[in-house]
Amino acid sequence: MDDVTRLLERWNAGDADALKALVGEVYTELRRMAGGILREERSDHTLQPTALVNEAYLRLTGLREMRIENRRHFYGAAAMAMRRILVDHARAHGRHKRGGPDAVRVPLEDAADTPIDLNLDFVRLNEALEALEAIAPDQAKIVDLRYFVGLSIEETAAVLEVSPSTVKRHWAFARAWLLRELGGGQES
Repeated sequence: MDDVTRLLERWNAGDADALKALVGEVYTELRRMAGGILREERSDHTLQPTALVNEAYLRLTGLREMRIENRRHFYGAAAMAMRRILVDHARAHGRHKRGGPDAVRVPLEDAADTPIDLNLDFVRLNEALEALEAIAPDQAKIVDLRYFVGLSIEETAAVLEVSPSTVKRHWAFARAWLLRELGGGQES
């Protein structure tokens, strides 16, 4: 049994200090993952990797009612927390960007010509991932770990306790499905 699993067992048993020790154990890896996620964001993004990890930590401390069993489950929960943080941040940024309560209406003809950068639209990506999760939860978990946590094929396979070829197959399916769902796979 590895240190992460032992710390999770202590936390599940009610040891409040175990989560702090756990985050200390995996902090460098979580920060690397957060940095990878944020490299995909716009250049003027206000969230930094440290802030993303700290916010994920705060959200994970609120999961007392959820039993996190092992390394795989922990990284999945961390990925989900980071994803939700980025979606919340994108929504808040979008409200501010749209002018909040002082927003001015723009004619539809003008708005239709504005390009949408799908790489930065975490709200749409989250909606698509929720739809994928409903039909293919294993593939959605792989997207969380590969895209949001930044794990390699081999690392994802180890966390999910499956073969790398299974991860590759599910990753290819998920990417194609998301591309189609987000409109990138349409014929022009």
